[in-house]
Amino acid sequence: MTLEELQARCARFMASVEAADGAHEISHVERVAANVAHLTEKESANAWVTLPAAWLHDCVAVAKDSPWRAQGSKLAAQAAVEFLGEMDYPGELLPEVYHAIEAHSYSAAIPTRTLEAKVVQDGDRLDSLGAIGIARCLLVGGHLNRPLSSPFDPFCDQREPDDSQFTLDHFYAKLLKLPATMQTSAGRAEAENRVQYMRDYLDRLRQEMS
Repeated sequence: MTLEELQARCARFMASVEAADGAHEISHVERVAANVAHLTEKESANAWVTLPAAWLHDCVAVAKDSPWRAQGSKLAAQAAVEFLGEMDYPGELLPEVYHAIEAHSYSAAIPTRTLEAKVVQDGDRLDSLGAIGIARCLLVGGHLNRPLSSPFDPFCDQREPDDSQFTLDHFYAKLLKLPATMQTSAGRAEAENRVQYMRDYLDRLRQEMS
């Protein structure tokens, strides 16, 4: 089995998985896989670990507002290694794939122990930033039926952000902080570039809303 064949089998499997919401469907998985492929090359990571982990990182769908959200990456990691174990995949790499998937999640807060886990985590977080990050944030907010913003302090100037209540608060609670969490040099550089676009968008939105 070649790496290309492995990715194709993972992609077909993911196409059959029902997404938790519109921001986590197959196009998100494809973008994360592309990000991870780029970072794998830049950081000289093991593609036999990073690429299947990227394709399978959301193979168990857990909604953003589910009480099981923090366990979602561990559930996905278990399902992923079971899937890989049923094919001609190197068994000695299964623990590495498991860790890369379990540690990718922001909610899980699991420290990354390997370069490959760092690459997968960074690749997933890049899809939460930039123009696509804005679109996905608003999509999830609509899916959860959350108002766009606080009527009194939309941009969290005088209050702590609460993204369980308002969609724009998610930028301040999490998204704008993501570049500081990036663990590879290539990932960090791209995250800083993307987050500047988000800051510019929020500045323009502030102008229009005022």
